Amino acid sequence: MKRLAICSGLLLITLVNPVFSVGEAGAIFLLISPGARAGGLGEAQVAVTNDAYASYWNPAGLGFLKGQELSLMYVPEWLPGFNLDDMYYSFAAYRKSYPYLGTIGGHIIFLSLGEQTRTDEAANYLGSFSSYMAALTISYSALLSNKSSFGLNAKIFHQHLTDLGAGGEKGKGYSTDFGFDIGYMHKEFLSPRLDLGVTVTNIGPKVSFIDPAQADPQPTNFTLGFNYRLIDEQFNKLNVIYDVDKLLVGSYADMDWNGDGIIGGCDKEGHCEGVGEYNSNGKQETAHTDPIYLGIFTSWVDDWLLGGDRDIPANNESDGKIGGYDWDDKNNDGVINIDQEEIIEAGINPDDGINFGDPDWGIYNEAGVKEVGNSKDRSINDELKKLIHHFGLEYWYSKYFALRAGYYYDQEGKINNPTFGVGLRFAGYGFDFGFTSGEPGHPLTNTMRFSLNMEINSPKQVIPSHN
Repeated sequence: MKRLAICSGLLLITLVNPVFSVGEAGAIFLLISPGARAGGLGEAQVAVTNDAYASYWNPAGLGFLKGQELSLMYVPEWLPGFNLDDMYYSFAAYRKSYPYLGTIGGHIIFLSLGEQTRTDEAANYLGSFSSYMAALTISYSALLSNKSSFGLNAKIFHQHLTDLGAGGEKGKGYSTDFGFDIGYMHKEFLSPRLDLGVTVTNIGPKVSFIDPAQADPQPTNFTLGFNYRLIDEQFNKLNVIYDVDKLLVGSYADMDWNGDGIIGGCDKEGHCEGVGEYNSNGKQETAHTDPIYLGIFTSWVDDWLLGGDRDIPANNESDGKIGGYDWDDKNNDGVINIDQEEIIEAGINPDDGINFGDPDWGIYNEAGVKEVGNSKDRSINDELKKLIHHFGLEYWYSKYFALRAGYYYDQEGKINNPTFGVGLRFAGYGFDFGFTSGEPGHPLTNTMRFSLNMEINSPKQVIPSHN
């Protein structure tokens, strides 16, 4: 079970913007980017996708395509930096156009987490089992005009982490859920050389395993992409591609919204009897996640410091109280050191005559984490740091050979990954290779992606110059 926890943790590290903490996002494997072409372009694809991979990146891109196509990708060693040789990722996509109807397609994702060992609390061997995650998606796209299209995805996904719950937990360690994607693409947007793509993906109900009360939201994600054809000649083409995306889930820690120093204590109607998740104003103060229709807006301010109870004790429950401790940096190293008793209890005894909000109350919890603050502690610039940026350059010689370079930049997650790739097209077949570089020790460093595209009696694309 320990190895499974490691695999899941690595998946969180590599895929999830740090706006999420562990347990706040479910089905994060849906964020793994398929396609070696995308792998070479810093995962910038929303405005440029023009093959069967559009089923994942932007289903609206399928509307511009004619004929049939099958695309395959296989990553034999996912997260090579951690030597987990039985973890692999595979992807298959298909699309077919129908006159006057549009294009229908879809894709299948399979992520193997490898063979896991089950042990009891005394570390005795109890057998082994396989863990995996899989998704099946059906896509539809149609043209709105000769330059614009829309697309829809409907998906069902299954996560099989374990056969049994851990410890005394009841139920199974797997889940089956569904979700939706929407996409829009506009060729020659504002300029004859500029294309636009927009997607909102992973829209759906929360993901639950053993305990429905601990369900996590899907990783609903918004992406805005642009493709500028810097050079668009018969034999030489150069595309400059840029995507920016952000998770649209507004998650809150325990927050003291009314500033009384206590988390909750009232019901939704404002009746206060010392129990309940709401304050006297009827605002929820216990940890929660906004639904998608609110998360689109609140995800930008989800962790602004407004007086949050950020305790994480052994029982995984907060103490329901804001602050109460002070900090005395006795060795002047700028770091709170509990072992040196640099955390000082301040005013948490009512007999002291000190109450929450008084100057002597203390703004830290017993772990030395600041709990008292306000929105002035954050800025719009801090929120913009959560955006993930994807840059790509793609050069095509005729329609047969491509060179690619890209850059994946996540400031908040401290990820700076250059990418490189090549592509070949001949007689209806396409081969792509993508390589992710990065700093030594990063899980995705030295990841290689291989893709194969096969057009099946397919005429040329509607807009062949948009490679």
